[in-house]
Amino acid sequence: MTRAMNAASTASTTATIGAASRRAGVALARVAALAALAVLVARPGWLEPLFAPFADNGAPAIYRRASLFDLTLAHLAIVATASAAGAAFALAAGIFVTRRAGAEFLPVARSVVHIGQTFPPVAVLALAVPAVGFGVKPVLIALILYGLLPIFESTIAGLQDVPADAVDAARGMGMSALQRLVWVELPLAFPVILNGIRLAVVINLGTATIGSTVAAKGLGDVIIAGLQTSNTAFVLQGGLIVALLAVLVYDALGVIGRWIAPAGTVRREGGV
Repeated sequence: MTRAMNAASTASTTATIGAASRRAGVALARVAALAALAVLVARPGWLEPLFAPFADNGAPAIYRRASLFDLTLAHLAIVATASAAGAAFALAAGIFVTRRAGAEFLPVARSVVHIGQTFPPVAVLALAVPAVGFGVKPVLIALILYGLLPIFESTIAGLQDVPADAVDAARGMGMSALQRLVWVELPLAFPVILNGIRLAVVINLGTATIGSTVAAKGLGDVIIAGLQTSNTAFVLQGGLIVALLAVLVYDALGVIGRWIAPAGTVRREGGV
């Protein structure tokens, strides 16, 4: 009996230490990624020796045509605007087709959203520029269309997975359909919906780089400049910043989601 208790205690201690080590490792990775991003956008000159081998024929190793910090902010602004607009539309559509009145429109809505995902963003830009001109507007249109699918599908999946017992209990308490949606269904579906939003944001972070082809300021300026001049250093610079942003934003949204999710879903005290 004593041996069994000791073994159980040892296993519990090992598991606790392992969990703490994982949390420490994740925290360290976050700090390292954030530090790397800060240096890349605020003090890129510090990294010139690292990029110099990729700049051929005496080409500059660091992009200096514009502030990388300003380009990063402009890039994030475009992505945030497009993601918010896309999330609002996809969430509303997902809610509608999961209601009794809108269930018959699910196949049509799903087809439309899938077309938005499969239609190349470059083609959307080509069609949008004659209508709305150059700049941010055509990029927003392309990103909104491209980011609808994951949010729409996650909204449907999350709402359909809400336990019927929870909805019945809310109905028994006298809640209206709107109250059940706001206070029961959406909170329980939130973790799944957030996963779709996180995916859409990451997609938009990468896709927004094409905005430079229609005069929308962003990190695409760095990458496009590198491609035009065959300067791999510029391409790496822009690509690394976008990649770090994607990792950090995806992780941050996950942390926020775990903290504000209803108890008993995905929140874990002390989790990472």
